[in-house]
Amino acid sequence: MAQSIYITSAEGHSGKSTVALGVLDALSHATPRVGVFRAIARSTIERDYVLEMLLDHDGVDLAYDECIGVTYDEVRHDPDAALASIVERYKAVEAQCDAVVIVGSDYTDVGSPAELAYNARIAANLGAPVLLVLGGRSAQGQTVPEQLGSSFARTPAEMGQIADLALAELAHGRAKLFAVIANRADPVRTDETIAAIRGSIDASTPLDMSDVPVWAIPEDRYLVAPSIRGIMRAVDGALLAGDPDRLTREALAVVVAGMSMVNVLPRLLEGAVVVVPADRSEVLLATLLANASGTFPSISGIVLNGGFELPEPVMRLLDGLGSNVPIITTELGTYETAVRVMSARGRLAADSQRRYDTALALFEQSVDIDEMLEAFGVARATVVTPLMFEFQLIERARAQRKRIVLPEGDDDRVLRAAATVLKRGIADLTILAEPIEVHARAIELGIDIKAAEVLSPFDAVHVHRFAEEYARLRAHKGVTHAQASDTVTDVSYFGTLMVHLGLADGMVSGAAHTTAHTIRPAFEIIKTKPGVSVVSSVFLMALADRVLVYGDCAVIPDPTSEQLADIAVSSAATAAQFGIDPRIAMLSYSTGESGSGADVEKVRDATALVRTRAPELLVEGPIQYDAAADAAVAAAKMPGSAVAGRATVFVFPDLNTGNNTYKAVQRSAGAVAIGPVLQGLNKPINDLSRGALVDDIVNTIAITAIQAQGE
Repeated sequence: MAQSIYITSAEGHSGKSTVALGVLDALSHATPRVGVFRAIARSTIERDYVLEMLLDHDGVDLAYDECIGVTYDEVRHDPDAALASIVERYKAVEAQCDAVVIVGSDYTDVGSPAELAYNARIAANLGAPVLLVLGGRSAQGQTVPEQLGSSFARTPAEMGQIADLALAELAHGRAKLFAVIANRADPVRTDETIAAIRGSIDASTPLDMSDVPVWAIPEDRYLVAPSIRGIMRAVDGALLAGDPDRLTREALAVVVAGMSMVNVLPRLLEGAVVVVPADRSEVLLATLLANASGTFPSISGIVLNGGFELPEPVMRLLDGLGSNVPIITTELGTYETAVRVMSARGRLAADSQRRYDTALALFEQSVDIDEMLEAFGVARATVVTPLMFEFQLIERARAQRKRIVLPEGDDDRVLRAAATVLKRGIADLTILAEPIEVHARAIELGIDIKAAEVLSPFDAVHVHRFAEEYARLRAHKGVTHAQASDTVTDVSYFGTLMVHLGLADGMVSGAAHTTAHTIRPAFEIIKTKPGVSVVSSVFLMALADRVLVYGDCAVIPDPTSEQLADIAVSSAATAAQFGIDPRIAMLSYSTGESGSGADVEKVRDATALVRTRAPELLVEGPIQYDAAADAAVAAAKMPGSAVAGRATVFVFPDLNTGNNTYKAVQRSAGAVAIGPVLQGLNKPINDLSRGALVDDIVNTIAITAIQAQGE
């Protein structure tokens, strides 16, 4: 039977989805099969966005329809029959999972003062302990983003009173309390809030609950603020112009531009949505020009109200301006538009990277995840899924933060990855590009990279220093200072010299450059480790239940036996660095003494060299892939081997074989290929695929940081 947890709140707008996402993310890193279940859905017509967001999480493999219990209509019609349906449908999900996150109702029904009591009944009948979420804002302050930190924040005493009422309801429904989280709590009084709730729990009469954990997640303006898409939905609007991708940006304030432009300009606020009457085209154009000028705050969007069509010359002018700011049209009047914009709620959704990263980061920073998992009774699994391995990388990287330089600051994927890395504390970053351009683009993308150092590769001080060093290193090749000054402004050389001179601990590049462009400077400047003759690469292949190391799949086309031995020793060291016990298989088309020929002899010689250079390593070769990976085949072809059937490091005889094999396994077996990870250099430099996704870049930054920790 799966372990389960029931997440519910005492009222609406508590930010329960943030907590649900954090719990789901933590569980998916500890156990392989995690499910989600929505006990009561808002509607059968509109899909539940909270459930959709949770199902989008990489660790969940369930269909939407099977994860819904009942609707509000079914509960109203017959609460007992609805409860029976919830139990039946939940059991079908539970049978497929090791752990299930159950999300309670959202208090969207009318006239349901006993809603928490009904949630308690559900939890008791599902046998799921309750994680109670208490909202840190009063009802009138739930949807006013510009009032953060104001009197709308509940005092610790008020939070204690709400806890008293909620605990009584849970006890009446015979639900077991697992933990309490005060969400959207006053950031400057979190300790007092926890103490007040703790006092309410200790004073609760039904049972001794002194061991129930209490945590507080502080308010964050970006989680509270509605997105421009949410505002468009609230005003029944349509996108007239601008970049659709910017609809995910948060609206941090509202400016009603019902006056002349000279009075509107000083009232513009950073991240504001500006409401403009559609017949005031001069105000619209002036607002767009102010946004583009760089001398006024950057706005998130414009709402044109009134339903008037813009004249054709104005539309032509808008096209010529080429602004990315979303412009939304609505038929509503100014008052109704402003009311609806002000009442729009922030929604946590996977398509808003900043909101998603912020929610996870806040949860990780505020909740003791190890304590939560221990109280939940979930032990770390021995099976390692791709998601679990990626989380292990992130955990290890942020345990000892390193500075990584990213030379490709003009690539949106790199900027998005940087935002995630910074928000989740994986590494410190230096981004190479023109600072004004990078920060402007980050604002357009709705991401936060303020914590990164942004450095121009043409910065005169650095160029002078780097040119002197590069000229010194390459003097034997006749490189002059003038030539070096030109060379070091190339972002790959600039970033590599930062690593060489200790201004960064590692470099990640290649999203927009070739492998040769990324690693050539490393060959010239960083050079190889003592005793290593070649730079090679491995892929960390995360299969369904384990992680293997494949090398070399990206760098050396036709290695000699000496180079193969180097690849094997370096790959074993890389495996050990990432917690993989190295057992090396030197691959060939024959196993043991069964074959002959130049290719087999090359592998046989390489195996002997590995045993001579690193006698402590377990190595077998030549050996076929099936004999290395499958215990049954190994028993027949190479019985008694400590490696056959149990290999974790696979060394391919040439690049053609290695590259095709890793791609075949990736596509056919659904493995996650992390890499290529370069090895053999004195300091970590890693290359990205030009088709790299944001997650790939995040993983590679984490890997590079871990490599730097071992230097």
